[in-house]
Amino acid sequence: MPTVKFLTLGCKVNQYETQVIREQFLSSGFKELNNGLPADICIINTCTVTKHADSDSLNIIRRTIRANPTAKVVVTGCLAQLDQDKIKDIEGVSLIIKNKDKEEILKFISRAPHQTHKSKNGISYFAGHTRAFLKIQGGCENFCSYCKVPLVRPGFKSEPVDNIVKQAKSLVKNGFKEIVLCGICLGAYGQDLSSDITIEDVIGQLEKIEGLLRIRLSSIEPKYVTDRLMNKMAQSPKLCRHLHIPLQSGDNEILEKMNRQYTAQDYLTLIQKIKRLIPGIAITTDVMVGFPGETEANFENTVKLIRKILPLKAHIFVYSAREGTLAFAKFRQDLSPKIVKERFERLRNIAEGLSLLYKKRFLNKKLSVLVEVKSKSKPQFWQGHTDNYLKVLFKSNNNLKNKLVVVKLEKIEQDYVLGKRIIGLISLKEAK
Repeated sequence: MPTVKFLTLGCKVNQYETQVIREQFLSSGFKELNNGLPADICIINTCTVTKHADSDSLNIIRRTIRANPTAKVVVTGCLAQLDQDKIKDIEGVSLIIKNKDKEEILKFISRAPHQTHKSKNGISYFAGHTRAFLKIQGGCENFCSYCKVPLVRPGFKSEPVDNIVKQAKSLVKNGFKEIVLCGICLGAYGQDLSSDITIEDVIGQLEKIEGLLRIRLSSIEPKYVTDRLMNKMAQSPKLCRHLHIPLQSGDNEILEKMNRQYTAQDYLTLIQKIKRLIPGIAITTDVMVGFPGETEANFENTVKLIRKILPLKAHIFVYSAREGTLAFAKFRQDLSPKIVKERFERLRNIAEGLSLLYKKRFLNKKLSVLVEVKSKSKPQFWQGHTDNYLKVLFKSNNNLKNKLVVVKLEKIEQDYVLGKRIIGLISLKEAK
């Protein structure tokens, strides 16, 4: 039986697409290897969102070739879309497959035992995860000035609702209780379809699936967080109280250079409205430091806005010049690495403090937790997340993996909250 390995970098969409490829290979007679033994075929799904992602992808390609010297090494994903020159000269790479063809990789492999294989249209489980990622939308047309994504994943493409529901039912049948809806530009779902269907309609269809306990949204841009979506979240028994809404900067001058199409006040007003409508909701976000021309005053405006929105988590990252983007062509990267690093550390420390303040609101509260794994740092504890994305650890001698339980939150430690499982005193519905 021929063997295969899968290596994935980057976003939830990439992880979903690897799962599609995985199911095709396994249904065609391949055996997946997750150990150190060399495989016959290695599929590497790359990322190119930053220079660091490029470097990581190239390093993994080289390490994989060294560890699997006789393997057919297939490279796909976003780095392979536009930057084939960076890959093709690496000795040992057998095939480079662009994004548009990645779910047809099996057609390029001559060692498949069976000619008939699983359709590329979806997944039925999600390897190594308790929560399943379900891609419902592809492509971006926003063209933020710093971002390469529209170049490697152009054009909106929404999955048909019937196919989404079919995959969700298969996932639930195979034991998954939470599904994370993801997309390259998730909120744009439906804009390329002839009908007037929107992401709220998709959620409504998924809510009907018996056994599906949670629906979570991945990253969604501010302009797509509509009143309808907020009301759906406020009323839904299954839609998690958590929104990841990228900010990038809290300064209007920088936002305009970024082509973000909203002001700092627009963003703040949106967050305030969300919090009024959905008590207890967690806001997570992305923030960039070191955009070309960013002054100390620009940076301080970002700090002020972050303090006002009180995020559970802020993913802070440094501007990365990407060839082909407007920022690369128009703006000179003139900030010293020392200044950028200092701002990064300051903002990270502030974000950690704000996260602590958010978590404190839930101490002595009872919340439902979807149990995922035993904690690596505390092996006697189980680990999971609340619907508003608090990471919770609690003790139990029972096997509770993939169970939804009620936990009273008692103490904050590092990036998680310690709690005590509550049995028989409160319903899961009440604990939300």
